[in-house]
Amino acid sequence: MFKKLHNHNPRILVIGDLMCDHYLFGSSNRISPEAPVPVFDIKEEKTLLGGAGNVINNLLALKAKVTCLSVLGSDENAKFLENRLASKNVKTYIIKQNDRHTSKKTRLISSNQQIVRFDKESTENINKESSEKLTEILRSIIDDIDVVILSDYNKGVLHETLTKEIIGIVKENKKIVLIDPKKQDYSLYENADIVTPNKKEASLCVGYELNSKEDIIRAGNEIKQKYSIKNVVITLSEDGMAIFSDDVYFLSTKAKEVYDVTGAGDTVISAIAYYYSQGLDIYNACKFANMAAAVVVEKIGSATASLEEIKAQENTFDTSAKIKNQKDLKGILKTRRNKKIVFTNGCFDIIHIGHIKYLQEARSCGDILILGLNSDRSVRELKGENRPINNENDRAYVLSAFEVVDSVVIFDSEDELRELIEKIAPDVLVKGSDYEGKRVEGLQYAKELKLVKFIDGKSTTKTIEKIKK
Repeated sequence: MFKKLHNHNPRILVIGDLMCDHYLFGSSNRISPEAPVPVFDIKEEKTLLGGAGNVINNLLALKAKVTCLSVLGSDENAKFLENRLASKNVKTYIIKQNDRHTSKKTRLISSNQQIVRFDKESTENINKESSEKLTEILRSIIDDIDVVILSDYNKGVLHETLTKEIIGIVKENKKIVLIDPKKQDYSLYENADIVTPNKKEASLCVGYELNSKEDIIRAGNEIKQKYSIKNVVITLSEDGMAIFSDDVYFLSTKAKEVYDVTGAGDTVISAIAYYYSQGLDIYNACKFANMAAAVVVEKIGSATASLEEIKAQENTFDTSAKIKNQKDLKGILKTRRNKKIVFTNGCFDIIHIGHIKYLQEARSCGDILILGLNSDRSVRELKGENRPINNENDRAYVLSAFEVVDSVVIFDSEDELRELIEKIAPDVLVKGSDYEGKRVEGLQYAKELKLVKFIDGKSTTKTIEKIKK
């Protein structure tokens, strides 16, 4: 997938509802003496780009060249958004409308759970003067844009008349337009290149529930054909996404764990725009976006996915891609910072239940398991000239197929093993219980040693003896 990406940064214009995402992190451990309500103690506070701003963040994480066009009020929240966009080197065109409140959503978070949200914003349509200014600016900059994303949060910027006019301008200039829709009437989006409703939004558009695969196929085809939309992508939360182009495709979700789906739709449309803008096909654009979404739902709050994180996510589901050399480690570890890393090593010649239990126990010690695998030469030194039974490439491939193993690195000597552990600096170094009281190579570079008991009677040597008999 990554081999297809061209070595350039697409120019993407985001038009839509900018807002402030305000987070208050803390805890609630007592009841107020003033009323029977909990008291929330704030420990940390932060404000981020939200709404269309989260689309911008996702595009920046992918190293796209981003331009922003929106309408804000004349208030402190607008100043914050302008300053934050400027700090990110986003080319920004902001139209001020004095009678509007710039959107701000405040969320109280305790123990990684959102307790309550309260909003201050204007949701009525922007006025005629602001709309005319917006289209005037769009016409003046469209030649310098590859793709336009309409990020509609139903806060009044992308009203019906303006949305149709924007799409008309984009198509007149033979540019690509993608839409994250919030309106039920999809006639507004006629002739768009890509529309990305979620399951509920698609259901509201067609007027019936999407309770089965057949319902989803019917709805996707109906939206595509009725409104002359080139590609319809229906996101299905934990069930992945459905793609309606020249054919119909379903992609299953790639997330291992889902912590927070906030902003996942922004990630999807950003990733599709990034990939599709380079003249690549919609199916692989959605595969790319599916990987990106898998990254962000494993984080808390509106998050982004970098190219490195998406590549690491792809490798999780590509067995051969888990096999690494030592030069790859720097990039791997960079994308997995803040994760608890576990390292173990061994020959793993003929796989048996003892190996499986050992690896499961090792993986349970942290978030990432990196496995050092003895090369064929190294195994011969340890086990004799008739070993290994399976060569190092076969052993590495089999081990990388296990879900509990995140990366496999082949090493050739004790010196290489020690260098490997030094580079990884694991939080936990796992060895078999037979190392009790013995010297453990590379232990000085690990924070903790964990000894795992083997299953009695289970070993490659005993398996070979049984075969000989």
